[in-house]
Amino acid sequence: MSTHLQASLFDQTDRLRLGPLDGIHRTVLGSGAWIDVLPGWLSGSDALFEQLATQVPWRAERRTMYDHVVDVPRLLAFYGAGDALPHPLLDRAREALSAHYAEELGEPFTTAGLCYYRDGRDSVAWHGDRTGRGAREDTMVAIVSVGAPRDLALRPVRGGDTVRRPLGHGDLIVMGGSCQRTWEHSVPKSTRATGPRISIQFRPHGVR
Repeated sequence: MSTHLQASLFDQTDRLRLGPLDGIHRTVLGSGAWIDVLPGWLSGSDALFEQLATQVPWRAERRTMYDHVVDVPRLLAFYGAGDALPHPLLDRAREALSAHYAEELGEPFTTAGLCYYRDGRDSVAWHGDRTGRGAREDTMVAIVSVGAPRDLALRPVRGGDTVRRPLGHGDLIVMGGSCQRTWEHSVPKSTRATGPRISIQFRPHGVR
């Protein structure tokens, strides 16, 4: 597995730390959905990428599509509530997000799902996190990205303009409100020369 990552000029440190969350910026998407974005929340993210890429027990999955079994175009790992996360900084990130959104969310983030996009051919198709409570309740999904930036695209379920946010090198995005029900999101394939990226998705209990 290749873990080669071109380091960011803006993240030239091996010191892993989280910045304050008070600089986060909210964009109202409509239909009760919103996103919060904070670029570079995590310093030393390139060093964290290297550790996660080599130490997480990544698994490849296959799924049935149109009567064929195909490879899922990314590697996956999942940590349930109570599972030890693969790096202590992820514990601190989850705690900081739970504290920041405690009043608005009303519950902590409990699980962590990791996706490893090895190059521009890896992707995730349009979807909402609607397996579980996200299908009927407002909730939040917080994503921290390490590695090379890739676009996260969002579009309204009922049609409309697509919103894109390039995420990598310690950037944070939080999808909230009705976002999982009224909008879809994806990481499109890219034909550009694209380095590897890992996303860490924190979710409350029962949201998948």
